Amino acid sequence: MSGPVVVFGAAGFVGVNVAATLASRGRALVLADRDEPPGPVRAALHGARWLRGDVRDPAFLLDAIAPGTESVVWGAALTADAARDAAEPDAILSVNLAALAAVLRIARDRGVRRVVNLGSVAAFGEAAFRALALEEDDPVPDPRSLYAITKFSGERLCSRYSELTGLSIATLRLSSVFGPWERMTGARDTPSPFLQLMGLAERGEEARLPRALMRDWLYAPDAGEAVARVLEAPRLAHGLYHVGPGQPHTVLEWGQALAARRPGWRCRLALSGETPNVDPQGARDRAPLAVERIAADAGFRAGYDVRASVEHLDAWARSHPGWFSAGSSRGAG
Repeated sequence: MSGPVVVFGAAGFVGVNVAATLASRGRALVLADRDEPPGPVRAALHGARWLRGDVRDPAFLLDAIAPGTESVVWGAALTADAARDAAEPDAILSVNLAALAAVLRIARDRGVRRVVNLGSVAAFGEAAFRALALEEDDPVPDPRSLYAITKFSGERLCSRYSELTGLSIATLRLSSVFGPWERMTGARDTPSPFLQLMGLAERGEEARLPRALMRDWLYAPDAGEAVARVLEAPRLAHGLYHVGPGQPHTVLEWGQALAARRPGWRCRLALSGETPNVDPQGARDRAPLAVERIAADAGFRAGYDVRASVEHLDAWARSHPGWFSAGSSRGAG
C-alpha cells in the first residue's frame, strides 16, 4: 500500500469521515471534490492533498487518479430530491453514473489495485419496504428516484466492468448515514433527521417528530471504518456488500438519549394537531440491511450503537459549536 488513496466527493460528510478514518491509518490521501472544503474540514485533514474540480471533466479525473494511485473511493454524487429530478436529470445522470464509468476506465489504465464505490440502500427503491432484512442478492430492486436509479445502475456498471477487466471493484451499499460533518451542500437535498435534531438542540428548540422513525441508521465513522476494511482486505469474494449497524433503532430513542445530555431540551412525538418540525425524508420505515457478508469477508462490524453514537456526536458538536444549527447557510466555504 505505497501509493495514495483518491477519495472523490471528499468534502461531503461521508467522504470526510472516510478520509479521516484512512488518515488515522497512515494512508496518503488525495481528496477530490467540486467544492472547497470548510476550514474545519481542511484543518482536520491537514496532511491530505485537496483537488477541486468537476468529475465530469476528464482532465480533472486524470489529474486526481495519477500514476501510482493505489486505490480509489468513489463517493461523488448528487443526492437529489424530486424537484431536482425534474429540473436536472442530465446533471444527476452525468455525475452519478457517467463520471463513475470514466473513473473505472482511468483506474484500470492507471493500474489501480481496488475501487470502492459508495452505493446506497436507496438502490432497493420500493423493494426496501418489507418485513425481512435486505440481502445483497435479493433480485427485486425497484428504484424510482433518479438518485436510486443511478445508484442501482452504478452497482451493475461496477460488476460488469470488473467481470470484463479483472479490476477489483467493491460496491458498499450504505444504510442511512448520519454523524459528524453532516451539512447541507449544493450536492445534497435530503438532510438526515439527526442533522435536524442537532440543529434544533443547538438552537434550544424542542424537536417534534411525525413518528418514531425506525431504521438501521449508520453512524458515519462506521461507514469510514467499513471502507478502510474493504480497502485493506487481501481478497474479496464478492463485489457487493451491505454496510449497516445490524440492528435498527428509532430517531425518537436517539433524540431522547441526546435530550438526557442536554438539560432543558426535548425530543418527542408531535401531538395530534401539532406540526412536526423534523422532516422524516420518507413516509415509511424500510427493512434493515443484512450485514453478515462484509463481516465474513472484511471483518467489519459497526462499533456505534445508540448510546455510543449519542455520546460521540454530542461531544463532537460541542467541539464544533454552531455546525448543525448553521444548516444550509454554512455551505462549502
